[in-house]
Amino acid sequence: MERLTLVNTKDEVIGSMEKAQAHREPTLHRAFSVFLYDGDRMLLQKRHREKYHSGGLWTNACCSHPRYGETLEDAVPRRLKEEVGCAPEVREIFDFIYCARFQDDLWEYEYDHVYLGRCSEPYHFDPQEAEDSCWMSFDELRRQLVEQPRKFTPWFLIAAPRVMDFLSCFQE
Repeated sequence: MERLTLVNTKDEVIGSMEKAQAHREPTLHRAFSVFLYDGDRMLLQKRHREKYHSGGLWTNACCSHPRYGETLEDAVPRRLKEEVGCAPEVREIFDFIYCARFQDDLWEYEYDHVYLGRCSEPYHFDPQEAEDSCWMSFDELRRQLVEQPRKFTPWFLIAAPRVMDFLSCFQE
């Protein structure tokens, strides 16, 4: 049984809860999202259709939770290796809180730490996590976020524009 780290709005640990329960109630818990890029394109994954929520939607390279008692510094490379098949160097660039309702009894209420890294190495998504992947140019991604928002996960819609804005500061 996987336990999540419960936090307050300052990201201070206030306890733990079983993952399914934290997503039913909803309860604010720590999460992370990893964005991988190469030049002016971003690596996206299409979540496997059998995922407990957001199946079939496009999102960033890796989304997960640290285990209760596990640091983000340990959890991020572990999950990158498990989910994406590679673990390039990443760094945290911002965090945010979001709440999304997927069904009557299924919520995401997360304090999401956003990590960014350049990826030019081979990757291989775990087929139980992702059913497809692609590299998408920032221009095309910005267009699709406006024209087809239902293709993307709720957290990706919030974070992806900020990630691209962050990167544009270094590419101009």
